[in-house]
Amino acid sequence: MTPLRLAVIIGREGRTGDRIGRWFVDRARRRDGLAVTVVDLVDHDLAGSRPAEPTPAMRSFVAQVARAEAFVVVTAEYNHSFPGSLKQAIDHAYDEWQAKPVGFVSYGCGSIGQHAVDQLRTVFTALHAVTMRDVVGVDLLDGEPAPPAADRCERAADVLLDQLRWWGLALRDGRAARPYVS
Repeated sequence: MTPLRLAVIIGREGRTGDRIGRWFVDRARRRDGLAVTVVDLVDHDLAGSRPAEPTPAMRSFVAQVARAEAFVVVTAEYNHSFPGSLKQAIDHAYDEWQAKPVGFVSYGCGSIGQHAVDQLRTVFTALHAVTMRDVVGVDLLDGEPAPPAADRCERAADVLLDQLRWWGLALRDGRAARPYVS
């Protein structure tokens, strides 16, 4: 069976997301049946506003979203939501998200980023994506080691990867059998 193409999107706000994202990517790459790529927003110079024509960075980001069959979004929580730069990046694609599963690795102080995930679920539902029920939440107040090696985080990552693989394969088969209607 062809491995499921999983893109791990790391937000650009601060570099805590980079550390947590790399931990998750390392864990995902140990799983059979997944081809994991990293889409780090720090590597994409995405425009702050919508230009008349997409920039090369915008086209590159959209192409990476189009190639992926499943996603994990690594996000911080700021003011009970997710970073504006992440919303901006998500909005550069539309059809490319449709009928694909999205999981979340979130982090915050006390809330483990749950408010950010709640907001992202609404955004991805509007884009016709399927969000996973379970998340990996890292509480920065726990003093968890870097990378988050706590058993709780490792178990949550395994559950999320299992769910993403199941949904990713089911939706890939569905898209192959019939085009998604939005």
